Amino acid sequence: MLELLAYLHDSELVARFQRRCGLFLVEAAHQSRDRTRAPAATPVHSDGPRGQVKGKWDHQDKNSNYEYKENGHTVSGCSTPQYEVRNWLLHFLFLVSAGLGHEIFYITCLPCIHWSLDPFLCRRLVNMWTLVMYIGQVMKDVLKLPRPLSPPVVKLETRVDAEYGLPSTHAMAATAISFTVLLSAQSRFQFQFEVGLLIALTVSSLVCLSRLYTGMHSVLDVICGALISAVLLLITYPYWETFDHFQLRSLISPLVGFSLPLFLSYTYPELDHYSTTRGDTTTILGVAAGCSVGYWVDEQLGQTFEPQGALPVPLPALTAAAVARSVARFLVGGVALVGTRQVVKTLSLQVLYSWYRVPKSDDSARRRREIEVPYKFVTYTAVGLVNSILVNRFFVLLGLL
Repeated sequence: MLELLAYLHDSELVARFQRRCGLFLVEAAHQSRDRTRAPAATPVHSDGPRGQVKGKWDHQDKNSNYEYKENGHTVSGCSTPQYEVRNWLLHFLFLVSAGLGHEIFYITCLPCIHWSLDPFLCRRLVNMWTLVMYIGQVMKDVLKLPRPLSPPVVKLETRVDAEYGLPSTHAMAATAISFTVLLSAQSRFQFQFEVGLLIALTVSSLVCLSRLYTGMHSVLDVICGALISAVLLLITYPYWETFDHFQLRSLISPLVGFSLPLFLSYTYPELDHYSTTRGDTTTILGVAAGCSVGYWVDEQLGQTFEPQGALPVPLPALTAAAVARSVARFLVGGVALVGTRQVVKTLSLQVLYSWYRVPKSDDSARRRREIEVPYKFVTYTAVGLVNSILVNRFFVLLGLL
């Protein structure tokens, strides 16, 4: 069993998958006997300091490494991985799939389920997403298993390289989101369960495979992430209705919905070096707190914006008018959430920098717990409140519902 676990956690297994998909380290490409060198006029790509892809017409034999000091400890990683892409279709497919686990997806596409489909489904999604992500992030920082090594692996996302690897929270979130929608939508909409199951399996599988392609997780990380999420779904599924009733109707629901995520944010496990896990977890918990309070408020006001008619209702028809309204809701809602995020983030940082007497030019100060946790929690609690309470009311005023 230990040998199997070691094999599944091996970096070379990830590198072989990348090569099968057409992604090569330049150094590995030079040493390959089958198509040893890239043909003339074949670009080699480098991730710049902000993650953008840049074309180059030469080769470099080694990755450029970086080191920096954080809390007295040296953190190192790969800043400009040199690689070449030989299958652009898979490259873009896996990059898009990996994006389904990033903040830009959560802050735009997930709320669209609330705005254009069913707030009930969005509420279930936020609850399960928060649970699996919190457990996954904590497990990473408790188990402290490293990510794949580069070389031999090409790492395409250097922002999270300081995080630990097991389990893959992308795999956990993709599994939880896909199957929470599938299980919850049965009682709300008329659709073929087999088609929904195929879509859920496809989406979750693509996200899982994207974590191997981007070089950020081992096979063991991905398998464990998907399995842990599946177990959590099985354990919690019988209690979803009970939790719905508590969240929407209990008088202590707003207090629990706000104070529990705040407590979990401040008690997040400390590491001996800085990583993005605490901040990302606080972001998720803040969204959950804001949405939970917002759903309770909507229920008390009797304005839940749910589908009208006897359930399950037919899926909305994809007419030109319906698509246009959905696009308009996406644009208005996206501006509202992003605008809320920017305003509250700026104000909260100004208050905290002033309170702790930190120079406003010191961007590294926001990594300190006494600044990072409150500013992220307040910011994303506000985002959750705006999403769950105000945005649909904007749509009513604008005639978009």
